[in-house]
Amino acid sequence: MKLIDEETGYEISFRQVKLEDDLERLHYWHNQAHVIPFWKQNFPLLDYKAHLQKLLCDRHQTLYIGHVNGEPMSYWECYWTKDDIIANYYQLEEEDQGIHLLFGPKEFLGKGLALPFLRAMTAFLFQSEGTSKIVAEPDVRNEKMIHIFKKCGFEAQNEIELPDKRGLLMFCERATFFRRWKDVNFTGQQHV
Repeated sequence: MKLIDEETGYEISFRQVKLEDDLERLHYWHNQAHVIPFWKQNFPLLDYKAHLQKLLCDRHQTLYIGHVNGEPMSYWECYWTKDDIIANYYQLEEEDQGIHLLFGPKEFLGKGLALPFLRAMTAFLFQSEGTSKIVAEPDVRNEKMIHIFKKCGFEAQNEIELPDKRGLLMFCERATFFRRWKDVNFTGQQHV
């Protein structure tokens, strides 16, 4: 998917992760000081490769690299909640989707990119007509990301104890999202 974010003027694009193209990049990103506390995937390279291969073979999710103006800078895990552990924590609907994300290079932090990227990916997931809800469960300590989720249209539900973290369960309903972002134009999207 590729689009120009009308609010910022940035070209935002997403492409699916490929092991041979992205292994070293993602390994590096998961070993950044701002990522480690929330993702805890700072494995040695061979262990990370096995982990990434397992994720890529998991058919309930799709992994993406996000680019701004053609430069790779974020990682996204988009998944069907019915096949994920999160399904044990709320009353799901068949086509609910979930989202995880990180910004890798620290030079992209604090640049106002999180909301445009989250907005673009959320709109992309809502292209699946049966999806009426997008689910997130950011670490309760990640106040900055929780703030961005709320600005995008996600609403806090309750704190949940997941195997790897204490998360804040958040929902973004289709109607809420498109009411908030009714003027956002996502035409001209194409897969890259």
